[in-house]
This record gives sequence, structure tokens and C-alpha cells, in this order.
Amino acid sequence: MVQKQSWVAAYLLVIRILLTDANGATEVSCVFMERCILPCSFQIGNETIIWWFKTEGDKLVHLFNYNKEQLEHQDQCFTNRTKLFTDLICRGNASLQLTGVEIQDEGKYNCITHTTRENQESFVNLNINAPVNEVKIDQVDNRITCWSEGIYPKPQLTWSTSPPSNITFLNTTTVQQTKQLLYNISSSLMFSDGLYNVLFICTISTGRTRNRATLRKISLISDPSTGVTIPCTLSSTSLTNFTLLWRFNQCQTIVNQTGMNVTYSVSDEWRQKVVNVSKSGSLMLKDLSAKQEGMYTCKLSNAEEMHTTHIHLRLIKGGHSSTVVIITTVCVSVLIAFAALLICRIYRKWRGKGSALNFNYFV
Repeated sequence: MVQKQSWVAAYLLVIRILLTDANGATEVSCVFMERCILPCSFQIGNETIIWWFKTEGDKLVHLFNYNKEQLEHQDQCFTNRTKLFTDLICRGNASLQLTGVEIQDEGKYNCITHTTRENQESFVNLNINAPVNEVKIDQVDNRITCWSEGIYPKPQLTWSTSPPSNITFLNTTTVQQTKQLLYNISSSLMFSDGLYNVLFICTISTGRTRNRATLRKISLISDPSTGVTIPCTLSSTSLTNFTLLWRFNQCQTIVNQTGMNVTYSVSDEWRQKVVNVSKSGSLMLKDLSAKQEGMYTCKLSNAEEMHTTHIHLRLIKGGHSSTVVIITTVCVSVLIAFAALLICRIYRKWRGKGSALNFNYFV
């Protein structure tokens, strides 16, 4: 038996010297800890032998000989993780199944087949991908933090705002690698007080996958006697597959909704205050008091992105929203400008005709 194995090893060495990488390598991308198929095909014939190697370190991944899989000399990194589709070998299929793929599995693989008809060789480049599944974002005081975990390859994190801002923000980003060779990334952004209605966008990408989270801070003034609608802004995006969560002062859950086609649930302590949740996610409240003043947080998330809106609510009897104040200011300014123009024209008319004022001017 030992003599037979030595003959096989020597024969394999000759084959590997004679064969060349004529067709290049097939690119295969697989998800971390999932099942992966490395393709290999050959011209069918008798006395089939199939070798799979990982070229880095020349590790034996799998061997099929004498019509069965022979794994006595398999590298221990691949123990109980590989198999061939033995029922398809007779059709020229030598593809390898690799389960529970790890970052260490990434690299170049070599498939060698031998039959009485011919010898063949092919290569597969295996790329491992641990996608950016979830990006989280939160705010504490004047610091916004964005983070994600369990990513591969090494991710990049970028900040942006909408609308674009000329303000320079102080940010620090850290990247750490785990024992599994995955990456965790985190970044914090500092901003000044009084910065409202700016959408902060945190994007994390690897070149293969990307995901993002957004945060917006809004100031809202309302009259408690009229009730209030607190917006959960997410423009031009379908909310069908989003999960909705409303919280008060980061500690009380107000509303939870697992999908926009699912009835929302209201916590017991807010049941008498919540009127409705709109299709856009806005929260409608009633019978508010000073106890309900504070920070309201809306989180919309799905498998691809997360959007967070912080709304600081102040209750003032007879209060108006900032939008009304702006409109009123514009209207008053226009009226004042028109009055000034009118007085100027009257004065010029009066000077042209002496001290007698022609009241027909107003007709």
C-alpha cells in the first residue's frame, strides 16, 4: 500500500510539472462561514483520479482515487469540510464543495484530474466575503458614532452631509481585526451645539459590499393643546421592508413596527398619547405635557441601511413651528419694503409739486 501511495505521489509530481495554467484561474466569491463550490470539469475516461490542492503551502485539500474519496493525507485545516459530487464524476464533474468557509481559506486552488484518456489541470481563485450587513449610528451629546462589525475584506468608512456642509467636523476612525481575521470599524464625529436639519450619512464599504446609516437632528416647537406630528424623515425611499422604532429620551420605547404592512404596537405608558403612525413613519401625539418634552428618536432599518432621526421637542403654549416663523418673517420684510417704496414715491411727488400734497396720488 505504501509503495502504491509513493507511486501515486511521484506520478502526480510529473503531471504537475507537465501541465500548465493555460486557461487562467476562475474567480469564485463565497460568503464567510457558508458553503462554497469550487468548479472543475474534465474529459471523462477510465481510472479517474482527482486531486485538489491549495497552492499556498501546497496543502492537499481532497483526493479521489480507486473510485472513492481518500482523505488520510488531507490537510487538517480541511477536515470534515470537503466533498466531491461522486455521482457526477462519471459526467466529468470534479467540483469541490467546501463548507464553513473561513478567511484562511482565501487563495488559489489547483484541480488536477487524470484518466486513461488525458491529464487536465485548472485553477480557482477563492475570495471570501463577509458583507457589511448592518451599520449602526447613534448620538450622545455632541458626538455621533457610526460602527459595524464582522466585515471582510478591510472596510472603509466615509462621512458626508446633506445638504453638503462647509463645516469641518472632527472625526476619529478605528479599525480592529478579530481572531477570525474579520474587521470591526467605528468612527465618531464631533459637532457644535445648535446644528439642526443636517443629514449625517455614514457609509461603510469593502469594494464588494456597502451599507450606510443616516442621522438627522431636528428642533420642533409645538402647542400642547393642538397635539403634534413628529416627522421621521426618509425622502424618496419605499418603507415597505423597513422596521420602525420610536423612542423617547433613548430609554422609553413608544412604538415598534416590524414592517410597514404590519400593525404597529404601542407601549403601555404611551398608549394614551399616541394617535397614529403615518405611512411615512411620522408619529402623531396628543394631550402632551412638560413630561413629554425632550428627545424623540425614530429609527428606520432594513437589511441594507439604517436611518435615525433625533427630534428635540419643546412645548410652548401658542407656540409656532420654525417654518411658520420663517414665513412670517419673510412676509413682514416684504410688506416693510413695499411701504418704504410707497413713501419714497409720495415724497418725490410732493417735492415736485411744492408743499401741497396731491391726495389723488392714492387713487
